[in-house]
Order: sequence, then structure tokens, then C-alpha cells
Amino acid sequence: MSSTVQPRKSVISHGLAFLGLLAFMASFVGARVFTTMYPRAWVVVGWIHFHHFWYGLAMVGIAGWLGIISTLPTHRRVYALVFGLGGGLIGDEIGLLLTFGNYYSGFTYVFGVGFIGFAALSLLFINYRDRLKYDVLGVGTGERLVHVGVVVAGLSALAFSVDAALLGLVILVMGALMVALGTWLNRRRSQPK
Repeated sequence: MSSTVQPRKSVISHGLAFLGLLAFMASFVGARVFTTMYPRAWVVVGWIHFHHFWYGLAMVGIAGWLGIISTLPTHRRVYALVFGLGGGLIGDEIGLLLTFGNYYSGFTYVFGVGFIGFAALSLLFINYRDRLKYDVLGVGTGERLVHVGVVVAGLSALAFSVDAALLGLVILVMGALMVALGTWLNRRRSQPK
């Protein structure tokens, strides 16, 4: 008698999509503000000019792979945030990527990306409000602090991408401290009293 493996039910987590889009918007807006304030700040190592889409590509690739292989909901939420942060860094560079060098191609795409992101977040919220309450707001204070820490640490890539290593390190350490505190609060909450 052979045993048959039943296929797992497909589970769509609208909360992960919401967190990813929220992180995308934060990263995209943060990158736009930063590059508008410091238009001539960039990192050149040898003959390679490191734009922040390289950091974004690394974040998307790593978080995407970890999200695929992970089964822990807490980890998947963090990977969705990192994926969204990386996507925002890539999205900010879309003018450069599409025009092959004209980084300052106007604000038309900024409005377009912002509108699309806001519309997608709104649709998710309107259609899946109850599920989002459970997936996003149903987590404890510790996990929320982990999420904020991941976003702060991810945004440190902006400072590193313009060779502001000390500022990037400060932002990264602040994010890491938030993640550590959130993790500690999660463990403390889950311990029996």
C-alpha cells in the first residue's frame, strides 16, 4: 500500500504583501528624499559607480530566497519587509535603469510609482481589512519593534550608498538595537510565567 502525499493548500498572505508594499513605499520615498537633498553624493570604487539599486538587488534576492524556503511566519514577515525595502531602492533608480544614465529624468515616474504603490496598498486594505488586522496588527509589540528595526536598518543602505559610512553605521546600529530589543520582548512574552 503506497502512501499518497496530499498537496498543501495554497495560502496567500495578504499581510506579507501589505508589509512588502509598505516597506517599498518607505524605501522609495526615503531614497527620493535623500537623492533630492544630496544629488551629488555617490560611491565610486575604482571605475565602478555603486548606485543604490545594487543594494536593492541584493536585498530583494536574499530576502526572496529566504522567504521561499522559510516556514516561520515571523521570519516571513521580516523577509517581506526586506524585500520591499530592496524593491524601493530599485524603484527609485528606475529612471537610471530605463534611460541608461539619465538619472534626473523627471518626477513623472515618482508620481507613477507613488500612485501605483498607494493604490495597491489601498486595494489590499479595502479588500482584506480583517485579514490585514490579523497578519499585521495581530503581532505583539516585540515583533512590531523587530519590523521597525528592520526598516531602519534597511534604510541605512542609503547612507552607505553615498559613502556616508559613519551615518550608515549609526542608522544600522539603531535598527539592529531595535531588532534585538524586539526579539528579547518576543522571547520574554513567550516564556511561561
